[in-house]
Amino acid sequence: MKNVQHLLLSPESKIIEALEAIDRGAVQIVLIVDRNNRLLGTVTDGDIRRGILSGIKLEQEVRLVMNSHPYTASQDESRETILTKMKISSLRQIPVINDEGIIVGLELFNELLENRKRDNWIILMAGGLGTRLGELTKDTPKPLLKVGSKPILEVIMENFISSGFYRFYISVNYRADMIMDYFGDGAKWGVEIRYINENKRMGTAGALSLMSELPDQPFFVMNGDLLTKINFQHALQFHLENDSMATMCVREYEYQVPYGVVKVDRNQLCSIEEKPIYRYFVSGGIYILNPDVLSYVPKDTFYDMPTLFDAIMADKQTTCAFPIHEYWLDIGRIDDFNKANGEYPEVFKLP
Repeated sequence: MKNVQHLLLSPESKIIEALEAIDRGAVQIVLIVDRNNRLLGTVTDGDIRRGILSGIKLEQEVRLVMNSHPYTASQDESRETILTKMKISSLRQIPVINDEGIIVGLELFNELLENRKRDNWIILMAGGLGTRLGELTKDTPKPLLKVGSKPILEVIMENFISSGFYRFYISVNYRADMIMDYFGDGAKWGVEIRYINENKRMGTAGALSLMSELPDQPFFVMNGDLLTKINFQHALQFHLENDSMATMCVREYEYQVPYGVVKVDRNQLCSIEEKPIYRYFVSGGIYILNPDVLSYVPKDTFYDMPTLFDAIMADKQTTCAFPIHEYWLDIGRIDDFNKANGEYPEVFKLP
């Protein structure tokens, strides 16, 4: 559901302001509200065009072109119900309101279609010791440390669920009982959860050899200590469109040398570059793999993702990189954990 704060206008706003907001919002609608954010009506590009044809000027108030009786959805309605309502009424957007008529979000037809249930497995790697977090992980596995009000792993899982994924494997080792007690079989979230029990260090790919059921379509593997707003649907579509055997989600990493970098040829000074910035792509700890990839993973042996990708590339199979431009944070150190808690309310706020 879309955040709508940038789409809200008062009925006294000018039509030209509504037109500008529609262009900025890229969802072809603005929402007209009172001072308490109660929905009064909607305005689309078509409403404005029809107003212009009837002689209304762009400098007049937007209430003159407002649809005062728009279709709405309740925040308690399921996505399936909302999607059905939109299909019946040929709607591309529908405002979502609470019991008091206050706007809480906007559902888009295309996004609801995208959010249909997806059978792809999600494998979350949650077996690490988290030793760099010191006392924080002495009695608690890192994936259960809370950011905001929820464990890291729950935030990850709910992000996948919001994109329509519902089949999960969680690879556990350190304090496995705590993770399994918290998540159970997934019924609390309406999903299916299975577990991979690591009895020794397996690396970032080795645990894949212990899955009780082999996937029959591309699946995600993700480290259980990442916070990100990556669009998982787009990543999967990218993987499929590029006919990739294995896709690595990558992010850009910048490093600034704190000195002037000198280039020399033998004893001759060629150039000096003051504090240059170098940019690299680094692994984002999120991978999309085809089922055939599992044949490269040795049984019950320590095996890392870089080694797996090296093997696939050596075999001349197609591998791709999907760039992450959304929020991403690896919670590896105490400073990262504190940063995550500071940024969580803004980054993961509800619409």
